Amino acid sequence: MIRGLPCKHVRLNGVSVESSNQVSKPRHQSYRNESLARQLNHVLVVRPDFFSLDEVRNPFHRFGAQLDQPLAIEQWEGLCKAFRSAGLDVQEMPAHASLSDMCFTADQAFVGVDRDDRSFAVPSRLLHRSRRDEVRHFTEWYSQQGYSILDLDLKNEDFLEGAGDLLWDCDWQTVWAGFGNRSTREAVDQFASVMGEMGFAVRKLELVDAYFYHLNLCLAPLTPDSVMIYPGAFAPETLASIRDCATVHEVSREDAMHFACNGVSINGYYITPHISHRLEQILGAEGLEPLPVKLSEFHKAGGSVAQLKMLLP
Repeated sequence: MIRGLPCKHVRLNGVSVESSNQVSKPRHQSYRNESLARQLNHVLVVRPDFFSLDEVRNPFHRFGAQLDQPLAIEQWEGLCKAFRSAGLDVQEMPAHASLSDMCFTADQAFVGVDRDDRSFAVPSRLLHRSRRDEVRHFTEWYSQQGYSILDLDLKNEDFLEGAGDLLWDCDWQTVWAGFGNRSTREAVDQFASVMGEMGFAVRKLELVDAYFYHLNLCLAPLTPDSVMIYPGAFAPETLASIRDCATVHEVSREDAMHFACNGVSINGYYITPHISHRLEQILGAEGLEPLPVKLSEFHKAGGSVAQLKMLLP
């Protein structure tokens, strides 16, 4: 159960922190030695009642593309059904009429659990001004749920795009952090410093293909030991570093352009909008069962499963 607690602001090594006034009991204690996927049983979504294609923000989004709004709602409801089938409790946050991309709930923050089993959220600073008001609504929601708010206070040309570019590995010890398209190297460095002080490692990955503007479009953590990637999205040095620290399953550009890496591995399932022979081979090798969903209307805006959710610790 997610509970709201009164919060206050404190400072953590120069970072603004909003923390609970009430000391809560340790959470998820029985899962301390298991994977992140096993610890998570809630997912945050926003119903796409006001979703539109009003602004071109990435190469997938074509000017003049037409949205089938009833179909988008139907597909989103199908995704929520898939989350429930995978054992997740779906938490819905209210949509706002002026924020058409608010349904892409991965982007507005990065969330986790610290070494004392306290949930925290790091608010994003989004590249597109038209989306920045989303962050305020999400930060308020996380605060109301009892999350400590770690505000990096990013300014000027520093951007950090939440769980679009910051992905927990399934070992719950490490974060994959993408930069180069949306999130900036300087912001990722600042994030890594704070996470390091909390005892978590951050692997910084340079993205070089504009189509894969977020890390979650080209890298999907599958198990504590393996990831799925599209190698063409990464700088050569970054690609070598990924191969050095995990079992790597590579997919083609065609699979990646169909959002194969924008799925979610959870509770033995891989929720995905795209199935190919290669993807079936990868999931079979890792003991994951594909759970297919249809999200064509959201693909027009450049997002799929991983963009439309925030897994909540």
